Amino acid sequence: MFVSPAFAQGAGGAAGGPEFLISVLPFILIFVIMYFLIIRPQRNQVKKHAELVSNVRRGDTIVSNGGIVGKVTNATEENEVTVEISEGVKIKLMRKAIAEVRSKGEPAGDAK
Repeated sequence: MFVSPAFAQGAGGAAGGPEFLISVLPFILIFVIMYFLIIRPQRNQVKKHAELVSNVRRGDTIVSNGGIVGKVTNATEENEVTVEISEGVKIKLMRKAIAEVRSKGEPAGDAK
């Protein structure tokens, strides 16, 4: 008397058909938008930074991630560069710690 009758839903497609596609479509669109606005530009920026770091040579003026400005005196090691930050004060930096190259120096092969 107080219980309402239950009706079965109509038989849809086996996998949900168009309802499934419509419910998944917003997630696909969000991923595509994120790819073009976030992931792709970040990849390009990482590639550009890797190229910049690999092309550092003696005489370049660089800025480290910590804000230290100095001149590269030795860039022959694979992962490290020696930077002169003041007269007679040299430090070693990892190449990954280079944030910016301000001015280019002479090629590394012209040592005299």
